[in-house]
Amino acid sequence: MFHKAALTVFALVAAAFAAPSSPGGLSVKVSAPGSVTSVDGLKIVASVTNSGTEDVTVVNYGTVLDTRPTKSFTVTSNGKVAGFTGIKVSLNMNTLSESAYTTIKAGETVTVEHDISNLYDFESLGAGNFEIAPNAKLPVVVSKVAGSSPELTPFVFESTPTASVKVTGDVARRSLPGGEKAKRATVSCSNSSQASFISASQTEGKALASGAASYITANSTSSLFTAYYKTNSPSTVASYFSAVANENSSSRTLSCSDPYGVCDGVCIATICSITDAPLHSCSIFYNEVASSSLCSGTTVASRNIRGGTTLHELTHAVDNTDDVTYGCSADQALSASNQLINADNYNCELFFPF
Repeated sequence: MFHKAALTVFALVAAAFAAPSSPGGLSVKVSAPGSVTSVDGLKIVASVTNSGTEDVTVVNYGTVLDTRPTKSFTVTSNGKVAGFTGIKVSLNMNTLSESAYTTIKAGETVTVEHDISNLYDFESLGAGNFEIAPNAKLPVVVSKVAGSSPELTPFVFESTPTASVKVTGDVARRSLPGGEKAKRATVSCSNSSQASFISASQTEGKALASGAASYITANSTSSLFTAYYKTNSPSTVASYFSAVANENSSSRTLSCSDPYGVCDGVCIATICSITDAPLHSCSIFYNEVASSSLCSGTTVASRNIRGGTTLHELTHAVDNTDDVTYGCSADQALSASNQLINADNYNCELFFPF
């Protein structure tokens, strides 16, 4: 429906962004206690240094500079990766407050301490030696205007030195509050209006995913597909969308609560990174609009489609995507491997069928 018009909008949006240059001089270090008796002692310090001549501002969500329970590190033991059990978020890029940004001034270092005891599944790997590697990516702000989405460019550290720590005893799995598995596949919200809104967003999100999968199958060589997925296999990308369209977990709820305390006027929704975890919607989610508004009343760049938000979160759940960067132009600038795993690429590209 209105497919040609949507393609025109996408072309205009893509053309509106210049290709920004990457900042230089950023480096990261990680420190950890050499040995602890329990995972409760795993306090990891990440330090980002700017040795360049210009200040650099980043969106800190999901990075080593984020104090929220997001994926700031990769944890391994004997070559095996510890499962991440923290949260993945969907953001309203038009409402970012100053707390969403971190500025690393030229010649200075910004340091953040992380408690990772309940963010990774240490129990499955057992006691022993662990390597803590920082998330190598930062969404760097090229420009920003209050009330609109900032222009971002993805930055990747050239080197990501790891920290080693030995856990000699207690590695029992900890859970974030509200991160436990849900008991049934229903909308769990005492507010009837919000419950109806959530239910509609799920239906629309699955329909958008189905339409995107069909579009990719029929248009696998299109310039739009290449822009968002470069050399990735069209069948692989289509299968990611199909997994969302066919999601039918018998153990997941869609909730209107905020058990992690991250609904700050920027976060739209969150999901905990454990099997069949509930999806939690924040208050600003209910300001979003139905998918039908893509044909009138909103634009692709507005990024305020409720079905798109739910689809974004469900790609975390069923496709194990991450939040590498945000914004359609930044999504296009990612490497092919990062485009495949970045949830926001699916939120931008889902508009193709329209």
